[in-house]
Amino acid sequence: MGQHLHMVAEEDTGSGREEVPSCEVSVVRDVAADPDVVWDLVSDLVGMGRWSPENRGGRWIDGATGPTVGAVFRGRNGIRWRRWQTNVTVIESDPPRRFAFRLKIGSLGGCDWSYDIVPTSNGCRVTESWVDDRSPFLAGIGWLFTGVGDRAAHNRDTMERTLENLAAAAEAI
Repeated sequence: MGQHLHMVAEEDTGSGREEVPSCEVSVVRDVAADPDVVWDLVSDLVGMGRWSPENRGGRWIDGATGPTVGAVFRGRNGIRWRRWQTNVTVIESDPPRRFAFRLKIGSLGGCDWSYDIVPTSNGCRVTESWVDDRSPFLAGIGWLFTGVGDRAAHNRDTMERTLENLAAAAEAI
């Protein structure tokens, strides 16, 4: 899978923004583990920091206790000395096939993260995707908080490492 640039229509939010540029990055990895095991790991946002180089875990908030549609999770993230938190909302939860969540910062946009899991003869194939729907303003100032200038290239690298670490964890179960 690769990096794709396309336009995504956005519903009218009163911000005057009708279309925003969107970038999608996907990384694929074969994992020698049962799809149920992999789904349990990718949907465990509290433990995501065990394999993600950027995420440091977090906690379910607003009464949520797990990965159900509408549940909100406050994630802790960090790169080098920079630290920040984000709230994401689970938008798809279809065990053991798909798990997705959305970061949205009002009319400034955000991004979607998803994990698609397809059974194979040796376990499963996992596709991690990131769809960037940030406004140009949010994309432009994002580096102030994260230190990342090219978010798509950075995410491709961290997604590859995340799936490598995830595979090692799943295959050890």
